[in-house]
Amino acid sequence: MRQGHGNLPGGRTVEGRLPIDRRSMWLIFAMFLMMALSGSAVAQFSGPGIGISTPINPPVTITTDPAILYPPNRDVNLWHDDLIMIRLFESTEYAPTVRVGLDGTIQLPLIGSVQVEGLTLHQAQNLIAQKLISAGMYRDPQVTIQIVESPNQTATVIGELHGIVAIIGERRLYDVLSAVGGGGGFSSTSTTVVVGGGGLPTTASHVITINRPGVAQPITVDLGTDPAKSAEAHIPIFPRDTIVVPRVGVVYLLGAFKTQGTVLLQQNAPMTLMKVAALTGGSGFEGRQSDLRIIRSVGTGREVVRVDLKKVVDGKAPDPVLQPEDIVFLPTSSMKAAIKSGGIGTLLGIVSVLIVAVRP
Repeated sequence: MRQGHGNLPGGRTVEGRLPIDRRSMWLIFAMFLMMALSGSAVAQFSGPGIGISTPINPPVTITTDPAILYPPNRDVNLWHDDLIMIRLFESTEYAPTVRVGLDGTIQLPLIGSVQVEGLTLHQAQNLIAQKLISAGMYRDPQVTIQIVESPNQTATVIGELHGIVAIIGERRLYDVLSAVGGGGGFSSTSTTVVVGGGGLPTTASHVITINRPGVAQPITVDLGTDPAKSAEAHIPIFPRDTIVVPRVGVVYLLGAFKTQGTVLLQQNAPMTLMKVAALTGGSGFEGRQSDLRIIRSVGTGREVVRVDLKKVVDGKAPDPVLQPEDIVFLPTSSMKAAIKSGGIGTLLGIVSVLIVAVRP
């Protein structure tokens, strides 16, 4: 009787525990499976693959020297392919019209070859007069040179605006940019440049560079956005100047943003993280807002700045100002991504099936 009495409650207790232990094991297994399936891979970034000599983030220094920005009136220089007409005062017999050759010389009657490329009109006139005197042809000739045709008396605009503008007389920067932006030259845009750079394409930077022959360093000019200060950038342009209108900087968005891609930096106001988030629709539900990262190029390396986006939105942390070429990366929360994609419901369904399957 004692043996039977001990088997009844004891057997029920032992037999009842085994299914519960199996259910717990299957539940724990399912949870580990869910974490494994929804986990995200983590990789390390060692920086851009560039050479040591490659310039990264070159500093931009605005040219302020008035001697460079507003040089005195420059004489016109002769260059190859220029077609010139030479005349002598009170003489109709000597009036050749010649073209400057690729070697920079012209062939003139009585005196032969004369090197004129790179000379101003005044210098070339004096040289030809001296050669006529040395050849015994004239005692005191008064030589005059007139440029009939010149492919070199132009300024070239490249970059976001592009075209070729003839420089006849005095032309200034806004005049040249307006001629290109308004359909002159070979521009593909229909914008018109107004004071303060207001008519530049949205992709064009307001900081432009002018490469000028005879000037050691490029001239950097900030068109700005304030019309009151626009006169400071309205500098004279000379023949053979090359005006470079670069593309404005961009910020790259990666990760759990509703819209990924690039955002152009505004030039009339600093571009902050909140502005970028607003332009792209904000972060997605799966975004790990407490671990947003701004990856910034510094020299030949990278710096990672971690920002709590939720604190920025709530006004508890400063809104960081972004710089050109910044990469804003918003990591994905594994749990939120699984919930968004329906993975939790699927896994819970599997767990329910397993629990039912192990029931006695």
